[in-house]
Amino acid sequence: MTTTAAASREVAHPRDRVWRALAVLQPYCAVCDVSYVVTGAVRRGATFVCQPGRLEPGRAPAATAPRGEIVQWRPQSVVETRLSLTPEVWTTRIELADGATTGSTRVTITVTHEPTGTGRVVRLVQRTSMARMVRRLVAAELAKVDDHVAALTD
Repeated sequence: MTTTAAASREVAHPRDRVWRALAVLQPYCAVCDVSYVVTGAVRRGATFVCQPGRLEPGRAPAATAPRGEIVQWRPQSVVETRLSLTPEVWTTRIELADGATTGSTRVTITVTHEPTGTGRVVRLVQRTSMARMVRRLVAAELAKVDDHVAALTD
């Protein structure tokens, strides 16, 4: 049973800056306190490992660190990633569009949770709480957009 939530927010930043802040995976994100190790160029098909905390340069992520893939990449417009955990898969889609005012950007975030290892009865019991958690996750990610933009180094 897949659970999906989406929400949008307009931010007072130009689209190219929001794109760099949200879509281009940096080695370390201080806002989220997560390190990323990307294999290949950041674009569709690239794979990555994300590990909580700051990963020291030259140090490999833990073997148990979540692994992901960029499944859609349209620069300045859409990035979608799939993160595989045990026993679930999380898909995050970020869509950017011009905002209502000049220099602003409309950010839409969609998160999908797909359980892969639990039985149907367990998923039915957890469905309501999972839907609530996914909605809160989307709201929290939208609330951090300004922090991500502010953390950019030019």
